[in-house]
Amino acid sequence: MDPGSDLRPLDHRRIRFVDAAPLLTIHAMCLGVIWTGWSWPALVAAGGLYLFRMFVITAFYHRYFSHRTFKTHRAVRFLAACVGTTAAQRGPLWWAAHHREHHRHSDHEPDPHSPWWRGALWSHTAWFLTEKGRATNWKAIPDWARHRELLWVERNHVLGPVLLVAMLALLGWGLSVWAPSLGTGAAQMVVWGFGVSTTALYHATFTINSLAHTVGSRRFRTDDDSRNNWLLAVLTLGEGWHNNHHFHPGSVRQGFYWWEFDPSYWLLRCMGWLGLVWDLRPVPAWVYERAEEHARSAGRGAA
Repeated sequence: MDPGSDLRPLDHRRIRFVDAAPLLTIHAMCLGVIWTGWSWPALVAAGGLYLFRMFVITAFYHRYFSHRTFKTHRAVRFLAACVGTTAAQRGPLWWAAHHREHHRHSDHEPDPHSPWWRGALWSHTAWFLTEKGRATNWKAIPDWARHRELLWVERNHVLGPVLLVAMLALLGWGLSVWAPSLGTGAAQMVVWGFGVSTTALYHATFTINSLAHTVGSRRFRTDDDSRNNWLLAVLTLGEGWHNNHHFHPGSVRQGFYWWEFDPSYWLLRCMGWLGLVWDLRPVPAWVYERAEEHARSAGRGAA
C-alpha cells in the first residue's frame, strides 16, 4: 500500500514521460516486425495471448475484482491476478480501484477516464499516465487490500510482463533450434507474442473507456453516456455491451440476451461446471422488464 498517496492532491492533468515510457516502448516493439518478419507460430502466439489475456482482464480484473459478480477459490483468484499482470495493465487492485471510481462518477468529474470532460484521447490512454492515474485509491478497494497475496501481486506486477517476454524468447529460441523449418526465433516471438499482442490488447481494452461512451446504442436510460456496441463486444470478448453493464453492473453477464456476444460469460459458465467458480450473479428479472418497457416506448415513438 501507499499510505502517502492521500496526504496531498495528486495531479490528474499532466502526463508524465516516465510513466508514458513503458507504453511507448511496447508500441515501438511492433516496428520489430520489419526486421523479424512473421511465421505461423508467431501469429498463433500473438492471437492466442491476445484472447487468453483479454479473457482474464474481462472476466477477472473487471467482473471479479472490480464488481465481485462471482466467487472463486483463493488459489484461482491468485493465479488469475498473476496472469492478468502479463497484460501490462498493472495489478488487479489498481485496475479495480479506478474502475470502481469510474462507476461512482461515470461521465462526471472526477470520473478518471470520461471522454466528455477531457476528450476521447484522454479517456482512451492519457488518463493513466498522470500522477493520479498511476496511483492506487486504496479507499476504493478495502475488500481486497487485506489479502497479502494480492498485495504481493500488486507490488510486483512488473514481473508478469518480464516473465512472459522471457518465456516467449525461450520458446522462439527452442523452435529455431529444433524446428528451424517454421522460420521463427526468439526476437520474432517476442515482437509478435508480446509487442503486437499487447498493443492490440491495450487498444481493444481502452475502447471501452472511449468509444463505448460515445458510439453505439442505448437500451437503458442511465446517468452516463454508456453505449452498447457489438463490434467492441467482439474485440473484448463481451465488454462492448456497456450500456447493459452500467445499468446493472452487478451481473456477471454483460450480453443480457443470447444473441449478444459475450464469450467471457460463456467461459465462466464452463468454469462453473468444473467447480472453479460459483455463485455467478445473473441478470435480475426486473432488468429484462425494464428493457421490454424501453423497447415498447421506443416502438411507440417510431410509430
